[in-house]
Order: sequence, then C-alpha cells, then structure tokens
Amino acid sequence: MALKQDNPKKFKENWPFFWVSQINAAYANALERRIKPYGIDLPRWRAMMSLYEDQYLSVSEIAEFSAQKLNTTTKVIQRMLNDGLVTTRVRPSDGRVTEVCLTNKGEKLRKVAFDESQIVFQNAFAEFTQKDLAALNGTLAKLHARLKKL
Repeated sequence: MALKQDNPKKFKENWPFFWVSQINAAYANALERRIKPYGIDLPRWRAMMSLYEDQYLSVSEIAEFSAQKLNTTTKVIQRMLNDGLVTTRVRPSDGRVTEVCLTNKGEKLRKVAFDESQIVFQNAFAEFTQKDLAALNGTLAKLHARLKKL
C-alpha cells in the first residue's frame, strides 16, 4: 500500500520531512551556540567530525560524510589549512588523491567541540533509552538509503 500525505489539515505535523528539517535546524542552532565561542562554525565542525572516525580522508569523502557540497568543503579545508588545523598528503594507494588529516591543534579543537556536542546530545536524548536511540538510528539509516536511490 502506498502512503499518501495530501491532507492540508495538520500537514506539517504529519509530514516527516518537516520534522527532519526542523530537527536539523534546531540541532544546528544549539550546536553552533556551543562551538562558536571556540571559533568553530558548522562546516568546520562537520569536517572535523568526518576526520574523527577516519584519520585520513579526501576532500570528496569529507564532503560526502559531512553532507556538504564539494566546493564548500574545499573552501572549508583551505581555511582549516591556513589556520593550521589540518594537513594534506598524497594518498599512498592513489597519487591522484589528496588526503586531509587533523593536526595536533586541529585534534585538540575537535575534542573541545566534541565535548560541547556531547552536552547537546545528552540534553536532546535525555529521555531516550539505548533501544529508542538504536531504533531511531535504524529508521533514519533506512530512510537515508531509500532516498539515495531516488
């Protein structure tokens, strides 16, 4: 059975993408208030957190993981290079690819920003159980996979 959402009464309330965009905006605002005093904006935050799990990534990989456009990510990485937060190297397995890595200075700033993000996370999910969080992540991952196929 195909789902349909075309009733103008309580449309926003029943439209999942409304909630996704509202949550994303609320999260971005809350996080930005916490990290801005450290000189970190959201594009830098996304780049730093992309490099948290993977020590070396290409600019394209950072763009993909951080859900930013490649040209935006390129500019962010250039600013981070100028600020001494990242370094680059040629990918050992493919000399055509330039990889990015956090410097010690960048890693220290990432840790500070991550601590601030944990405060947002803890407050946002205070009433959720681990099971709730796992179910939410599973649902969002399933939705993401379906949308990428469109």
